[in-house]
Amino acid sequence: MPRATNAPASRQRRKKVLKRAKGYRQGRSKLFKRAKEFSEKGLTYAYRDRRTKKRNFRALWITRISAACQNNDISYSRFISGLKKANINLNRKSLANIAFNNPDVFSDLVKRVREAI
Repeated sequence: MPRATNAPASRQRRKKVLKRAKGYRQGRSKLFKRAKEFSEKGLTYAYRDRRTKKRNFRALWITRISAACQNNDISYSRFISGLKKANINLNRKSLANIAFNNPDVFSDLVKRVREAI
């Protein structure tokens, strides 16, 4: 009886890995063993950085809010605590968007926060 290797499935597994490694340099995109190693490494980085991206954006939003607060003569921490006391439920993403695109609206928010403090 001839040996069955299930060639179509094996070929598809290899093609899947080589397709994922497209754009890598030299043997990393052409040689199956190297492509497998580096595409797995790439997937590890992708998994890690999907979580890191959330941290980076939060830091950016906080920086933008803080800069807008400094322009309105209030510290970031006092502003955030004032928002909670004033019962204004805006997340940092929307606050940063307001601070960046509508500084006049942000200064109105600061006035309401000052009243609440």
